[in-house]
Amino acid sequence: MIKIAVASGKGGTGKTFAATNIYHSLLKQKFDAVLVDCDAEAPNAAAFFENKLTGTDEVTQLVPVIDKSKCVFCGKCHEYCNYNAIFILPPVKIINVIEDLCHGCGACSVACTYGAITEKPVPLGRVNVFSGNGRTSLIESRMNIGVMSAVPVIKAALKKIDPAKEIAILDSPPGTSCPFIQTVASADFVILVTEPTPFGLSDLRQSIETLREMDKPCGVIINRAGIGNNRVKEYIKEERIPLLMEIPFSRKTAEIYSEGKLLSDTDPVFAQQLVSMIQNIILNYGNSNNQR
Repeated sequence: MIKIAVASGKGGTGKTFAATNIYHSLLKQKFDAVLVDCDAEAPNAAAFFENKLTGTDEVTQLVPVIDKSKCVFCGKCHEYCNYNAIFILPPVKIINVIEDLCHGCGACSVACTYGAITEKPVPLGRVNVFSGNGRTSLIESRMNIGVMSAVPVIKAALKKIDPAKEIAILDSPPGTSCPFIQTVASADFVILVTEPTPFGLSDLRQSIETLREMDKPCGVIINRAGIGNNRVKEYIKEERIPLLMEIPFSRKTAEIYSEGKLLSDTDPVFAQQLVSMIQNIILNYGNSNNQR
């Protein structure tokens, strides 16, 4: 298997547009592929397909529960917590768990030697599995409203990938924060979708710098090509980042996407361009990753 993440430094560049069309084009060419929607805060890839929901797994996290009758207010649990999730005022014997800040690491349980800390599961979100023709085709991560971090839900979704699949397309969350890091960390190659604007270039720089720190190979798709300027093309040429593809700005394309349809379904040339791009990525990066 090769895992290819489709990411962007900012929202609205066409990341999901690219990911869904790449996936659909691969299926039409009989590739055994799966699409994983890792944008857990606002997943929408499933809206473009008519697959059947065949399974849902709830994602939970264990958070501490403090028995105040056993607590001696020593403050060790507070000291061990790297996320400031335990609030304590020893003089007045007040101690509380701030569940929204807890990362479920269990350090407080290790710190407490008085048996005052137990744990309870708190729901964070769910992983939905969709199938077509009897086979898993799409995995969706979806976090609950009010949850602080999407990372545990994304982790759970990535674990659902069948290693027997040929290709996994990971629709990454926008930006370069923890959800993005979690998604691209498991990828063999990252496709960065950008637009030829100053904002697009600024966020593309951040994404490329982050991926270099992670030692992740990447290439760029310029979406809505023809608007803005040439600074994006100049930048990636200077940085020796491959330009994988340019998607011209088109009102028709925007209308098709806004209707929840896929351009690759009606434009065979576009679909073939996407498949050829993926085949080149596999040729250049698939074998080397399999040998690691």
